[in-house]
Amino acid sequence: MQISARADYALRALCVLASAPDECAVKADEIASAQGIPRTFLDGILVELRRAGLIASRRGRDGGHRLARPAYAISLADVIRVTDGPLALVRGQRPESHAYDGAARHLQDVWVAVRASLREILELTTVAQVVDGELPEAVTAYTCQDRSWQSVWPPQ
Repeated sequence: MQISARADYALRALCVLASAPDECAVKADEIASAQGIPRTFLDGILVELRRAGLIASRRGRDGGHRLARPAYAISLADVIRVTDGPLALVRGQRPESHAYDGAARHLQDVWVAVRASLREILELTTVAQVVDGELPEAVTAYTCQDRSWQSVWPPQ
């Protein structure tokens, strides 16, 4: 799986909004500056997040953006689905829509398991947990392993 810049920026923007004082609107320039996100790219992301009901926006001098629901009610999966669509696709289709024959017949099982493992992490982890650093055990079980921090690409 590759996390797109769009999903990464959206999650980072939501973390900024989640860390703002309650009912405080944050301007797009502040979000862009705080996270080093190109402003024009951020504007498109904020529109998507607003349309999906994850943020609320208000124009004007006192305007800005804020979360439309509590940060604990926004999972990382919610955000990635808004920006990128389904969590795991195989050749552009859902894993269960593929059927393999012969020696590859169990490959579909692997693709479904990959999607389930992504869901386990991304649906259980909320924006609030990221901001607070109180990540679910499903996440910390991986991050405490040295191998998780080591890239295995390119093969040696």
